[in-house]
Amino acid sequence: MNHFAHTAPAAPTAPTAAPPASLELDAARVLELAAKSLFDVFNNTAMGTMVVDRGHRIVWISEGYKRFLPALGHAEADFVGRRVEEVVPNTLMGQVIESGQPILVDLLTNQAGTFLVSRLPLRNDAGAVIGAVGYVLLDHPETTMQPLLAKFAQLQGELDAARREIARARRPKYSIASFIGASAQALEVKRLARRAALTDSPVLLLGETGTGKELLAHGIHAAGRRAARPLVSVNIAAVPDTLLEAEFFGVAPGAYTGAERKGRDGKFKLADGGTLFLDEIGDMPAPLQAKLLRALQEQEIEPLGSNRVERVDVRVIAATSRDLAAMVGEGRFRADLYYRLNVLPITVPPLRERVADVEALVETLAEDIARRSGLPAKPLAPEALELLARQPWPGNVRELRNTLEQATLMTDETPLEPRHFEAALRLVPGAAAPVAAGATSGAGAAPDPAAGAAARFAAAAGGSAAGSAAGGTNGRTSGSTNGGTSGSANGSTSGSASGSTSGSTSGSANGSVASTSLPPPQGGAVRPLPERVAELEQQALAEALAATRGNRVAAARLLGISRAAFYDKLARWPEIDKRLR
Repeated sequence: MNHFAHTAPAAPTAPTAAPPASLELDAARVLELAAKSLFDVFNNTAMGTMVVDRGHRIVWISEGYKRFLPALGHAEADFVGRRVEEVVPNTLMGQVIESGQPILVDLLTNQAGTFLVSRLPLRNDAGAVIGAVGYVLLDHPETTMQPLLAKFAQLQGELDAARREIARARRPKYSIASFIGASAQALEVKRLARRAALTDSPVLLLGETGTGKELLAHGIHAAGRRAARPLVSVNIAAVPDTLLEAEFFGVAPGAYTGAERKGRDGKFKLADGGTLFLDEIGDMPAPLQAKLLRALQEQEIEPLGSNRVERVDVRVIAATSRDLAAMVGEGRFRADLYYRLNVLPITVPPLRERVADVEALVETLAEDIARRSGLPAKPLAPEALELLARQPWPGNVRELRNTLEQATLMTDETPLEPRHFEAALRLVPGAAAPVAAGATSGAGAAPDPAAGAAARFAAAAGGSAAGSAAGGTNGRTSGSTNGGTSGSANGSTSGSASGSTSGSTSGSANGSVASTSLPPPQGGAVRPLPERVAELEQQALAEALAATRGNRVAAARLLGISRAAFYDKLARWPEIDKRLR
């Protein structure tokens, strides 16, 4: 047995091939060659190349770039060595050098034409920017890149349209001349408004609701030097307290759960350079008053959730139907904020104090109502104008417009007579007509419209409910001390010794109404219905506040009206509030 196996000799191993010399280069050398190759490719394919140093001076241009020099108005000797901004209009080469960031694709337009260009920063071995290189990739891209440019033009047009729409929404809608009236009070208001428009100092508009404070704010802005800038309005009473800070100062990106990723600008930022109108400033919560004061004094804001302070340039016009001076005395409004706002105070008179303007207001409002409704304007009979002039108008011009619009739309007749305003003014039928002296005397007298209106107001304002809280005192709708409404000899208004809480005006213990006639007033004079209704409102407010121990929210709920309406009515008779203190 052969213990030695014979194996075939192994084939000789082929020598290993040496790697190409190019692969033996280190990484730095490869990058250097790549950069040179890239430059050569761009230089050979581009229509022109320019190199600029750290000082923005042109140090070299390619042969292809020289053909653009005549259109730019320069010779080569006058071009190289100059600052690029001086010889190439609209260039951004300087921006690339300062920021160190490339602009890979851009459109450059100047007198030489429109070009597709690319700009890259140049760095030394330490990574510092030492200049920039720019390439002209294409000329006349409007033909070679038509689809892309068409899309760009469309997007630019949509952006411009959106900007115009936003600007239109924030332009003033009224001028100072829009404040209608030629009475002494109206002329004084317009004079003060024109003076306020000459400066940028804060303006404080004071007056009852519906007197035209917002209209004046628009007019002051339109007459001032900021008229071309935005007018931003904020109704403080309409924004929840928890959102007011974000509404005023904006929100930083991701400031809280649910916040927008891009953040949101506040009203101060939106009004930068223009005017910020703060309506119902008296309703601003105390914690925000301090921040508003700082924004007014320093013209600086800090968005919610941000540590960055932003400068703003805003002119502030504030308005309120509250007595801010009294609120300062009660500690409900910051004194320093009041002094900051009360630089140019303008008190807007209520409509009842400028009755001479009613006719001009009716004419203007009637034309506007006709324009908005598409119906022809309806003239008013002299008696109707006289009726409107006698009203107290607690809602002022806003209430006048509502009344006129309701009467206009509810009938096809023309001209409008006093009877057409009975429903809008909540008068009983026939109450708009003149009342003869002594018509209410005697047991068989016709029903008194004032008593009827008073009874309806008591029912609408919660007269029956208020009586339960006031022990029957709210049940008197015409005043027990001035004589009852039942026509009986004793002049009783309730008919019950225990004090009925039903809110009725006369009758027996069950609260039934026996009669609504009134005895003849002393001297034969008939008190106007609005005066008597106003007296009833004043009495109802006083009794509701007394029943709730001065709690205004509870008093408004007791009367069945909103808190805002309660405050508006209370502002007409501040002595009610003072008596309770």
